[in-house]
Amino acid sequence: MKAIATDAVRATFLKIDHERKQNNFEVFGLDFMIDEKFNPLLIEINTNPAIETTCPICTRVIPSMIENAFR
Repeated sequence: MKAIATDAVRATFLKIDHERKQNNFEVFGLDFMIDEKFNPLLIEINTNPAIETTCPICTRVIPSMIENAFR
């Protein structure tokens, strides 16, 4: 999953407006599906992912994700 995410960012890197990249960041939501052989498949990338803590997993993961994004 990390390699797929890295490839996705690298594929769009040259589209970033280099005049505006300083002091900016963006959180992307990558949706994966796992096939019957446990291989991850990228379904989509969201530029405005939901960051609601509506389930126990989200309650555990999202606050630290947001904190790490600000670091």
